[in-house]
Amino acid sequence: MSDLFSATATSTDYDASHIEVLEGLEPVRRRPGMYIGGVDERALHHLASEVLDNAMDEAVAGHATRIEISLEADGSLTIVDNGRGIPVDPHPKYPDKSALEVIMTMLHSGGKFSGKAYATSGGLHGVGISVVNALSSRLVVEVARGRELFRQSFSRGHKTSELEAMGAVQSRRGTSVAFLPDTEIFGPDARFKPARLCRLARSKAYLFRGVEIRWKCDPALIHDDTPASAVFQFPGGLADHLREQLGDRDLVSPELFAGRVDLPDSQGAVEWAVAWPLYGEGSGSYYCNTIPTPDGGTHEAGLRAALTKGIKGFAALINQKKASDVQAEDVLTGAEVMLSLFIRDPQFQSQTKDRLTSPEAARLVESAIRDHFDHWLSDAQDRGRALLGFVLERMDERLRRRAELATKRKTATNKRNLRLPGKLTDCASDDAAGTELFIVEGDSAGGSAKQARDRKTQAVLPIRGKILNVASANSAKIGANTEIADLIQALGCGTRDRYNPEALRYERIVIMADADVDGAHITTLLMTFFFQEMPGLVKDGHLFVAQPPLYRLAQGGTIAYARDDAHKAELEATVFKGRGKVEVGRFKGLGEMAASQLKETTMDPAKRTLLRVTLPTDYDARADVKDLVERLMGRNPEHRFAFIQASAEAVDAEVIDA
Repeated sequence: MSDLFSATATSTDYDASHIEVLEGLEPVRRRPGMYIGGVDERALHHLASEVLDNAMDEAVAGHATRIEISLEADGSLTIVDNGRGIPVDPHPKYPDKSALEVIMTMLHSGGKFSGKAYATSGGLHGVGISVVNALSSRLVVEVARGRELFRQSFSRGHKTSELEAMGAVQSRRGTSVAFLPDTEIFGPDARFKPARLCRLARSKAYLFRGVEIRWKCDPALIHDDTPASAVFQFPGGLADHLREQLGDRDLVSPELFAGRVDLPDSQGAVEWAVAWPLYGEGSGSYYCNTIPTPDGGTHEAGLRAALTKGIKGFAALINQKKASDVQAEDVLTGAEVMLSLFIRDPQFQSQTKDRLTSPEAARLVESAIRDHFDHWLSDAQDRGRALLGFVLERMDERLRRRAELATKRKTATNKRNLRLPGKLTDCASDDAAGTELFIVEGDSAGGSAKQARDRKTQAVLPIRGKILNVASANSAKIGANTEIADLIQALGCGTRDRYNPEALRYERIVIMADADVDGAHITTLLMTFFFQEMPGLVKDGHLFVAQPPLYRLAQGGTIAYARDDAHKAELEATVFKGRGKVEVGRFKGLGEMAASQLKETTMDPAKRTLLRVTLPTDYDARADVKDLVERLMGRNPEHRFAFIQASAEAVDAEVIDA
């Protein structure tokens, strides 16, 4: 026993030598997801946003009037502003470094902490431009300041040249940043998308009417209708943007509710534009200090409160008592909303700034918009009455849906209608073509799958534990099983003689279970369910089985994934042969995999392997197929025992020993 303890202790020694201290920008390269939310296409374009946001901060502060964005043939991006230029004099705390070098190579350095250099800004933590530097294989900064031009180059967070004075310049001023994202981080195929960058440039010009943004792209990179060059400047701000977005759509009121208010005590400003189209789902675009916040936040809450209280106040003015039940969703459903807030020291949910969390933002936005909305409604009562009628129709629809749901609660034989929305994470596409439903076991695996999925085409349905074996259960038991009920409801196509292929909501149904014995059992139970309850779905080729890896093998910069022990042995004998010690990690389950790993190995259509489950073309005439399923999965255990005895000799003895 003491020998065993001694051996175990030696293998798990943990002392000070195991503690790593990451310096400079190494944390960014080790964990880019902490700073830009991942290494996918969205994260790649976040680099462009970080540099552009710095230029926009100069414009909003009143020091720049022009920004140029150029996508070059080699895939590098150059962003130039005519602002003050990054300081190049020695930094007081680091006298051997220029302020430029400190900003580019040190996290949490910048001029936006105290509020002295910028009243409002998108940058908060002093990490944006240094993160771009860390994740670029090449970055060159040019600063025109004090009628002199300076230049310094970097690579992967380290300087590759000293700050160099390039000579005198007369008319040029501001900062130029040219960078090429590192393929070691983003992959060999990572490229900026011209259309996405052009949209970004255009939206920034709408957000601050005092800036002119010039866009230019090498024509060879464009494969759609994106212009090779354009100049964006919109004196009307968000109202111009919204009018362009609406096109010729019919509106409840042809006049937009739009305006701009400077906040008291120079705290910032609020700008908004809202329209209510007669038809369509509507959308919301929310910004803080020109930073897009797609998940909304406290500024959105302020606008919702202002509009809801305003419509209720107008209803009280004209003695419409029915509006007392109006809620924010009644006012905003179908509306096209644009909101831009400028405030000091905003707080965001994360470094990617997807959601604003500043508590004071709700109060500032509500107080800025409420009075203007009251006047907009009452100044033209026909307009106010038209919008109120539109909102009341939405309220009636909401109350009607609530009543229908209450009726279902009382009459349904099971609760599938109530649980399903909480379990099924659906895809955005309304068309079944190209869509996929991943059936996973457990909330943990479901959580990883939801993060790894393509939201447009991939849906996720977690099931709890091992699904009922339908081959050994009667119809009453099958009908009472909640997991099966949820699955049937999610697919929408019915079962057995009620199966309707036209109603199937997804093109591919993918069983995604752990790469172990339990996972194989779950897969078998689900295949049995589809075979018995929806054979038409299987015959039509809609059922697939995912192939998640069981092992991760790594040596140096080479990483490979193995499906099973045999595949692991094959990789060790081929890919890793003669390469030294190979680190082998075994995945305990899908829930233990990082979302990026699950996407790369199992869910990304460009990289994964799926097994299609098929039936013989003459399935209807063959009793042997149904007999096999009955023998292996049916009620009689003696049939399974006989199959195991008959098949035992075919099992590899080495596998049994292992």
